[in-house]
Amino acid sequence: MDKENGFLNPNIKTEVDKDVKPYTMKEAIAEAKRCLHCKVPMCKKGCPINNNITEFIACLAMGNLGEARSYLTQKTNLPAVCGRVCPHEKQCQGSCVLARKGKAIHIGKLEEFVADFDAEMGLIRYTIPNKDRGKVAVIGSGPAGLTVAGDLALMGFKVTVFEAEEEPGGVLMYGIPEFRLPKDVVRRETKRIAEHGVTFVTNTKIGVDKTLDDIFAEGYDAIFIGTGTAVSKGLDIPGRKLRGVMKFNYMLRRVTMFRSGELKREELPVQPGEKVLVIGAGNVAMDASRTAMKCGASECTVVYRDVLETITAEPNEYEGAVNDGVKFKWLSTPIEYIGDESGRILKGLKVECEGKEEIIPCDKCIIAIGSKPARLIVSTTKGIKVNEQGYIEIREDPYGMTTLKGVFAGGDVVHRPATVVLAMKEAKEVAEGIAKYVDAVKLIESLS
Repeated sequence: MDKENGFLNPNIKTEVDKDVKPYTMKEAIAEAKRCLHCKVPMCKKGCPINNNITEFIACLAMGNLGEARSYLTQKTNLPAVCGRVCPHEKQCQGSCVLARKGKAIHIGKLEEFVADFDAEMGLIRYTIPNKDRGKVAVIGSGPAGLTVAGDLALMGFKVTVFEAEEEPGGVLMYGIPEFRLPKDVVRRETKRIAEHGVTFVTNTKIGVDKTLDDIFAEGYDAIFIGTGTAVSKGLDIPGRKLRGVMKFNYMLRRVTMFRSGELKREELPVQPGEKVLVIGAGNVAMDASRTAMKCGASECTVVYRDVLETITAEPNEYEGAVNDGVKFKWLSTPIEYIGDESGRILKGLKVECEGKEEIIPCDKCIIAIGSKPARLIVSTTKGIKVNEQGYIEIREDPYGMTTLKGVFAGGDVVHRPATVVLAMKEAKEVAEGIAKYVDAVKLIESLS
């Protein structure tokens, strides 16, 4: 069994999409030379974190890889991640003036190239400031948590990141498949942030192993909650407890554990030869369906209540699923999971399709219709207000602070699930809010 080439299904390669093949040095410089260096760079306006796009591309075009990397790190702590998973067609690349002619600069691939080259060659070494400005705890090591941790560390704060899983990375490690984001890339990025002076404490679930009060008692000046939307939404229809019905985050997490050697093949949620259905039509549904095919499913069908034109998945994600052999059943609303004679094991999904009911046979059904925040932290801490949907409410000044003094939040735990770069955008603003708050408190204490 070759985990890196085809995973479990020998007919499907890990690198399915031709566009994911990284640039060579010659290709990257040639692509960078196509940039027009517009006086008003629309690509930069299209980037949520206002990345230094034209600057790093200009440096790359001249072969100045170290300088190109320096421009990138002024705005992002995760360039190798952003280069791979950001929806460039809707943001920087889609805003490029050359996009009108279908010849937009492949900004994401250039960012990926520079970040990977730096990692391989070790171009950048930061001057790390003394950690004497304050002590901050970060809960969760997804995009928001890593961004806050990295930014605050470079501002002179002593930062500790608490992560419930065995490895840091959050959704980057356990919620995005290997074929979209290699886990070695995530490990490399978290290691680089650790080199900023950030301490990672794994296998620690806040709300169980320790509370926010415990953290404050350890001398922290502020706490950031960046736990994202860790709870998958279910589908409240009959048969939901049948064996074989599962949520997407469970599946993707188990697959990541298999690839790292923590699970055996027979412990995977999808076994070779099984028929799989995926309910939903967003990027996560595409990830789940493609992963099922790579696990060796004989067939996988995405079931969606509407038509192709209304799906929320990015076009390239949909195309990747089609290339992997995923099928689609449109205008189909799930109404009941059907069990076998024992009444315990899933054997099909009943749907209503254009006014008629039918049963689609399946061995496994994966629910991928969205996620919501977990309540573990807020339920064990008094004073943190959440809205009706369970999202934490924050203040504008200092930005990101919750209704509990000294506790901040950002990313998907505050807003509905978004992209990696949007979580990073807000996290950078929250980092500034935390710095402002801690500085103010220390100033007041020094005057009293």
